[in-house]
Amino acid sequence: MNNSPIRQAQGVSPAQLDLIAIGDSTIDTFIKIHDAVVECDINHQDCKISVPYGAKIPVDSIAYGVAGNAANVAVACKRLGLTTAIYTNLGDDRQGETILEAFKKEGVDTRYVKINKGRGSNLSVVLTFQGERTIFVYHQDWFYTLPDIDTCSWVYLTSLAETFTNSNILGEVLRFLEKYQAAKMVFAPGTYQLKADVKRFPRVLEKCTLLILNLREAKQVLEIEQTEIVQIKDILSGLLMLGPQTAVVTDGEEGSYATDGRDSWRLGIIPTQIVEKTGAGDAYASGLVAALAHGEPLSEAMVWGSINAASCMKEVGTQNGLLSEPEIIEKRKAMPKFSAVKF
Repeated sequence: MNNSPIRQAQGVSPAQLDLIAIGDSTIDTFIKIHDAVVECDINHQDCKISVPYGAKIPVDSIAYGVAGNAANVAVACKRLGLTTAIYTNLGDDRQGETILEAFKKEGVDTRYVKINKGRGSNLSVVLTFQGERTIFVYHQDWFYTLPDIDTCSWVYLTSLAETFTNSNILGEVLRFLEKYQAAKMVFAPGTYQLKADVKRFPRVLEKCTLLILNLREAKQVLEIEQTEIVQIKDILSGLLMLGPQTAVVTDGEEGSYATDGRDSWRLGIIPTQIVEKTGAGDAYASGLVAALAHGEPLSEAMVWGSINAASCMKEVGTQNGLLSEPEIIEKRKAMPKFSAVKF
C-alpha cells in the first residue's frame, strides 16, 4: 500500500508481533517553573496558567525525551512483555534519528516507521507547574498511508495530526482488521480525532475492542457540557452505544471506570509523589492492554494500568517511569487488596 521509503528494523518477524501502535511521535522538552499563577472559574473548571507578560521566567529544570501517544504505548507494552511495532511518521532530521534510535534501544520494531525526506519531526514543549502540565504541540501535516502490515494480535490507534482526514488511514486500518479478524483494536483518540468528532467514524467505533478516554474526552464525544454532572454509568453506557465492546474512562484523582456491557468496574488510584503527569494516561492504557494481552480479566487489567501510571508520574518524561513486566507483577503482589470493585 505504501510506496514511500520505510526504514527497516532487524531481527523481528511479522508473525511475532503482539501489538502495533499507530500514531504520531515527538520529542518533548520538559520545562519546570515555579513563578506562575493558576486561575480557575467558580466551578474549578477551565483553569488557566498565567505568567508575567514580557518577563523572563526562572526555570527550575529542563529535560528532553521521546514521546507521543503511539510511541509511549509501543515502548510501554514492549517493557510489559509484548512484542511491539509502530507505524509513525518522522522527519529526516536529528530529532527523527533520536526517536528512531530510542525505539531500537527499547526493542520496538521499526520496520513500519516512515522517514519523510526534507521534513522536520514533531516537537512539543511541556510546561510543568505544581505537578500539572500544559503542553505546546507542533504537529507536522503528515499524509498517512498504512504500510503492508502482517498479522498482529492488537492494533492501538491513537493521536494523529489534523491532516489524517485528508488520508484514508482509518479505512486502511479497517481493511487490516477485516483481513486479520483475530486482531483486536484499541482506540484512544487524540486531540484532532476528537476535534473531527469520532462519531463521524462509526465503523471504527464498531470495530473497537476497547475505547479509552479520559472523562473530559468522554463528555466531548457524547456532547455533554463539561460542567454538567452526569453519572459515570450513564457515560459508560453512552460510549458502549457507539459500538465498542468495552469502554474505559479515566478521571485523574478519582481513578478509572470500565464496562464491557455485563459488568462495570471502578478502581481508585495509588497515592504517589507526583513529579510530572505527562504520559500517565498512556501508561495506564498500556498497562491495561498488556494485562489483557497476557490473559488477565478487565478488572485486573485496570490494576496494571493504575500501577504503571503511578510509576510514570514519579519521573520527568513520558517513558522514564514505565515498568517492566517483572516490576509490575512484583508491585501487584505488594498490594493484594488494591482491586477494582463492581458498581
